[in-house]
Amino acid sequence: MSTLAQGVEGGSPVLNISIFAIFVVATLVIVFRASRNTKTASDYYAAGRAFSGPQNGTAIAGDYLSAASFLGIAGAIAVYGYDGFLYSIGFLVAWLVALLLVAELLRNTGKFTMGDVLAFRMRQRPVRAAAATSTLAVSFFYLLAQMAGAGGLVSLLLGIDADAGQAVVIAVVGIVMITYVLVGGMKGTTWVQIIKAGLLIAGAFAMTVWVLGRYGLNLSELLGSASSAAGGNDALLNPGERYGVSGTTQLDFLSLGVALVLGTAGLPHVLMRFYTVPTAKEARRSVVWAIVLIGLFYLFTLVLGYGAAAIVGSDAISNAPGGENSAAPLLAEALGGPVLLGFIAAVAFATILAVVAGLTITASASFAHDVYANVIKKGKVDSKNTEVRVARITACVIGAVAIVGGILAKDQNVAFLVALAFAVAASANLPTILYSLFWKRFNTSGALWSIYGGLSVTIVLIVFSPAVSGGEKAMIPGVDFHWFPLQNPGLVSIPVSFFLGWLGTVLSKEHLEDKHKEMEVRSLTGAGAEKASAH
Repeated sequence: MSTLAQGVEGGSPVLNISIFAIFVVATLVIVFRASRNTKTASDYYAAGRAFSGPQNGTAIAGDYLSAASFLGIAGAIAVYGYDGFLYSIGFLVAWLVALLLVAELLRNTGKFTMGDVLAFRMRQRPVRAAAATSTLAVSFFYLLAQMAGAGGLVSLLLGIDADAGQAVVIAVVGIVMITYVLVGGMKGTTWVQIIKAGLLIAGAFAMTVWVLGRYGLNLSELLGSASSAAGGNDALLNPGERYGVSGTTQLDFLSLGVALVLGTAGLPHVLMRFYTVPTAKEARRSVVWAIVLIGLFYLFTLVLGYGAAAIVGSDAISNAPGGENSAAPLLAEALGGPVLLGFIAAVAFATILAVVAGLTITASASFAHDVYANVIKKGKVDSKNTEVRVARITACVIGAVAIVGGILAKDQNVAFLVALAFAVAASANLPTILYSLFWKRFNTSGALWSIYGGLSVTIVLIVFSPAVSGGEKAMIPGVDFHWFPLQNPGLVSIPVSFFLGWLGTVLSKEHLEDKHKEMEVRSLTGAGAEKASAH
């Protein structure tokens, strides 16, 4: 283990815990204040649609700039250089798909969840059940990533290398997140995300200027220094360090790119944010704000990643507790000592809490609104509070599952785990959403084939991929049952899912063209959307 890693372990755990505690207490106070107006289902799920476009855009950035963006991408750039930056590009370009094809149309058509959009023109119960299933699956994979990031980060800061200690840390993160969701609902969660986005972008900006300042504000000087630190290895500056080794890794890169670019528009916790604004125009504004803030942040990750490679060194990062995910904290410690490290770690911790809270509320809303209220109770819920109570119980269950999963996945690269969630979202959700909005002939059978088929294919390919078994960094080391060669299944699962949606539709005799006309008018004009939102 490198001396720097030992230095971080021997840093100041008391200082780090104090900064964490201040942040958690401050955000809990805000969540409690926000929760005072949370009375109806609309308040709990959509924050009463009271947020403006810029506020919602900042919250989307807070929701989207997860531990993967901060810890995973900086680490991937530090270790693999150019190939690591591909994550940033994929995550950002994806927003254009969300802006042009999905944001405004979804805001006009739905009420709280993706199931609302699909059920508008299909048979309600089977489609809502399918939408809830895929929402829970995507949320689970995404939660795994955030919990793994939390475990790695806190173990690095508090010098906890034992597995049991990391497991306790992950459990604590889970409990705080459940508290946010139970108390604050969407309004509290949104404020936590806005604060976190501000802190994260400010922290990343300060570190970027600091790193560039060391090299006379000259980016090429920094890149040259990173290359020299890697033993004069130009591979850090050229494509191919990670994805050019063989034909399989090149296909892997293509698969990763497709999953990242198409995944965002199918992520349920991102889609749900479009319902927290009063109009479709504000939904569009919020995406533009999100693109600007997220784009800025990803430019910072380029400097942070290469800065970590130059100042800390790739080997020190790979050998530290948390591996690649520790690049940003180690860089902070090298630049500003324990105080900057404590601040940056608290920001990363805040990042994880805000994202897991957003995911948990989305998954619990999907179960309570789609499965409980509309499938089990057939739309006849006893009182408005019953549905919210079910959502809160579901949040506790999801939190418990996330804690267990996070403990199992704690040694994986966080950006890589998130890419798996994107593959599930792009396969199970995106084809169904696009077909619903744009294809007249699409029907219930096509939706079910697309969601369940896409979900099954993706999960089977993930389980039998090198990500789970058969490699040193696999989730289950020491065994090998993989037969699918690619780390990310997107290249196969996304086209298969689009094909299944088409096939299921064509084989079914159900015709719903009339309902499509009504949906088209509403999605394009917003006519009737406010009425649907009100009840």
